[in-house]
Amino acid sequence: MRIVFMGTPEFSVTVLEALVAAGHDIACVYTQPPRPAGRGKKDRPTPVHARAEAMGLMVRHPKTLRDAQAQAGFAALKADIAVVVAYGLILPQAVLDAPARGCLNIHASLLPRWRGAAPIQRAIMAGDAETGVCIMQMEAGLDTGPVLMTRKIAIGGDDTAGDLHDRLADMGARAIVAALGQLDDLTAMAQPDSGVTYAEKIDKAEARVDWSRPAGEIDRVIRGLSPFPGAWTMIGPARVKLLRSKLADGSGMPGTVLDGLTVACGSGAVEITELQPEGKPRMATGAYLRGARIAPGTVLGGE
Repeated sequence: MRIVFMGTPEFSVTVLEALVAAGHDIACVYTQPPRPAGRGKKDRPTPVHARAEAMGLMVRHPKTLRDAQAQAGFAALKADIAVVVAYGLILPQAVLDAPARGCLNIHASLLPRWRGAAPIQRAIMAGDAETGVCIMQMEAGLDTGPVLMTRKIAIGGDDTAGDLHDRLADMGARAIVAALGQLDDLTAMAQPDSGVTYAEKIDKAEARVDWSRPAGEIDRVIRGLSPFPGAWTMIGPARVKLLRSKLADGSGMPGTVLDGLTVACGSGAVEITELQPEGKPRMATGAYLRGARIAPGTVLGGE
């Protein structure tokens, strides 16, 4: 099929590569504009932009699709279908209507649960037992369109958002290739009205660990925000990202180190197993403690 691909982060790169490998004609790749990044704050292309150029594909990165010129340029591609995954711009009706067979979205949740911006993180933080991907026909609402295909996956008790991201990207890539191959035989099912939840964008304030919360909740926040933006706490004067954890035995005043880097919570305790001190690479807790030597009784989370 002649496809316009629309995506931005690493999650989308896996899908783009799968579409090309399946032999589809990528008429154009749309992605977010380059943005300042790194210490030099130089404009950096998105992961999709960089990969598409390396594959020799035409790339466009408009700031908006709401003006008539951008919409005309999109329609002139005469695509059979558009595949959209984590693109980041709202598609106006004129864009949704331009491809002959409309626009398909790969959404990383089991719709209607976790519509919106951060479905992978929110599923872990909420303690969901499973998640997955949906291939959805796009319409003007936020992730409200009818679903053509669903694939499910269990969320493990030690999964981070990064772990789940990689598995769901692979699953979504396989699912969209399968859906395009049997498009005429798929039935679009309207999403139910019940069970709708919204995966709000992660707020920076959520990333600071509140040790007064129950251990299960803190463990899910740590894993759900890993690797980005990363839950964090203060250990003495140093800000440290907490990247992996597990539930542990023990109790005490919230934030108190019990042993190694097992920390008392509002109820129960969590053991931090991987972390990243500010300005340093991520590391296993054992390696960190060989240099940091955190004494039992140390209280984390101070200013």
